[in-house]
Amino acid sequence: MSTTNTTNTASHWRTSFATLRAQGLRARDAARQLGLSEGAVVAAHAVSLMSPQEAADGLLTTVALDGEWVRILQGLETVGPVMALTRNEHVVHEKIGVYRNVSAQGPVGLAVGPEIDLRLFLMNWHAGFHVVERTPQGERHSLQFFDRHGQAVHKVHARPGTDLQALDALVQQHARPELHPVFTVGEHRSRPDRPDAEIDALGLGDAWAGMRDTHEFFDLLKRFNVGRLQAMRLMEGVHTQRTPLIAVEWMLHLASRSGLPIMVFAGNHGCLQIHTGAVHRIEPMGPWINVLDEGFNLHLRRDAIHESWLVTKPTDDGPVTSIELFDERGDVIAMCFGERKPGRPELPAWRQLAHEVSTGEPQLEAVA
Repeated sequence: MSTTNTTNTASHWRTSFATLRAQGLRARDAARQLGLSEGAVVAAHAVSLMSPQEAADGLLTTVALDGEWVRILQGLETVGPVMALTRNEHVVHEKIGVYRNVSAQGPVGLAVGPEIDLRLFLMNWHAGFHVVERTPQGERHSLQFFDRHGQAVHKVHARPGTDLQALDALVQQHARPELHPVFTVGEHRSRPDRPDAEIDALGLGDAWAGMRDTHEFFDLLKRFNVGRLQAMRLMEGVHTQRTPLIAVEWMLHLASRSGLPIMVFAGNHGCLQIHTGAVHRIEPMGPWINVLDEGFNLHLRRDAIHESWLVTKPTDDGPVTSIELFDERGDVIAMCFGERKPGRPELPAWRQLAHEVSTGEPQLEAVA
């Protein structure tokens, strides 16, 4: 496609996107209505594709970043508090805090702090942008990262306490306005499971029983070439148990009432984001169940939960219990654990709560 055609197409996308946003659609939904990925729409708002007047007046302006993902995230520590957002099709996980202790070994990275706790799968990060959106309330700054299909893997949004000068300095260090990332049509899909008959279920069960750390579970799935949900089914009645689909909602209400600290894992193939601590304000809204706390928001579509499992993994510190949610494609939506540190046993109160919501309807008289 010629440069002129590319510029004209991008201009059309920008105009249509602004119209949909003015109608109240979220950026992701507006892009989808245009038949585009969110990454493609963000890329179409590159300042280098706009006239000076459009860049000054447009809804969005964006600049591509250089791909030094770890250095960019490390640089965020100087920016102060921000909102980290990681999502998949059915859940949005938002944490406010400071990026600390960002590191990587090869394509796998970590950010380990008291508020922002991430597992980064950088092999699936394709493009990143600094995004400025103009709203009636003023400019909103964010860093947005996408996979090769233009699906968002992670976003960082400025908050009132963010040092915008430090953010601008970080952006200037990594900005590459001459880059115009290209996205391929499609979406990330998990590899199809092998037939159950081809899985060494006995070996899987023995290896599962022999785990000494929960982190061994990922290697176990690879070793037996078995899908996560497939492993749940194969180990049903031994290490796993189906739960009511509403179990996670019951769990959130009960944890809120008791003050029991929990861990909520949610993400995608590029980033896993973790909340650790108590939850307080639990609000159902339409198909969503929401946690609306000061530093943590969770938005989970209840109607997307196709299977829910109670899972037990042995460790040197005793059994570790989780509630794991899957959609109709067999992809993980979210996972919930009790708060736990390596070297410490699981909280007995969490184990009791998880079993209570998994085996029968708990007493929730005050829950609407």
